[in-house]
Amino acid sequence: MRIYPYLRASTSEQDATRARNSLMQFVEEAGQNVSTWFIENESGAMLKRPELFRLLDVAQSGDVLLVEQVDRISRLNAEDWETLKSIIIGKGIRIVALDLPTSHQFMQKGEGDFTQRILSAVNAMLLDMLAAVARKDYEDRRRRQSEGIEKARTEGKYRGRRANEKLHRNIEALLRDRKSYSEIVEILSCSRSTIAVVKKRMGKRE
Repeated sequence: MRIYPYLRASTSEQDATRARNSLMQFVEEAGQNVSTWFIENESGAMLKRPELFRLLDVAQSGDVLLVEQVDRISRLNAEDWETLKSIIIGKGIRIVALDLPTSHQFMQKGEGDFTQRILSAVNAMLLDMLAAVARKDYEDRRRRQSEGIEKARTEGKYRGRRANEKLHRNIEALLRDRKSYSEIVEILSCSRSTIAVVKKRMGKRE
């Protein structure tokens, strides 16, 4: 059994590694070791997550995909969640989340086949439920955000989202230094979409 912690934040301004210490402590208390960390800044509402799919490509049957919270992987619409879940189940990968205590048993070795099947069934049901809750929370927050923006526009107070100019300057410097998107993501922990925005802006100036 290999342990693959997955850390995700939605934007480049957020710290995707925030939960690293909590996950490391959890793994150590279970008497296990981390095999490889997978970290990225991508929206949880999108299925396109390069690092998550790199993890799924590397992991084998019986390995653990470890997350702090279920919503790190499940803030998807129903169709995309079913797609992701089918890949995970098809490969026999176990999902362990700190906020899903029934999944913690998967960190232990030596469980019998019957026990594992029962745990898998229970967790599949709970994962579906938590995935639905995570998606609803995401949609509710987006709706409230849209309502707030619309109100601000009506009152003439909306100025739009401010860009992280320091991050953009750093990205631009690395692009001029001919660094690849992957290298920039690794150095700055930013998203590829942010790099694309900066590159497009550079093209307009040149």
